Amino acid sequence: MLETIINVIGWIASVLIVGAYFLNIRGKLSAQSKWYILANLIGGLFFIVNTIYLKAYPSALVNVIWVIIAIASLLQPNKRPAEASSKR
Repeated sequence: MLETIINVIGWIASVLIVGAYFLNIRGKLSAQSKWYILANLIGGLFFIVNTIYLKAYPSALVNVIWVIIAIASLLQPNKRPAEASSKR
């Protein structure tokens, strides 16, 4: 049962990160938008759980860095021009 949950978490992470990237490439979601960053943050957190469980430590480390970048981006709202321009 736990393995199934971990696998589902990994699939959700994949959909979040690849989906956000796809929407960004298609021009539907800015890389500076709160939703893009949140999708990457949540996807990264889910991947951390999945990769640690699978003992894929290099991938886990990459996702820890991915999550740190997302958190830093969310903590600097003035650095996100897409958000600023949409509030006008």
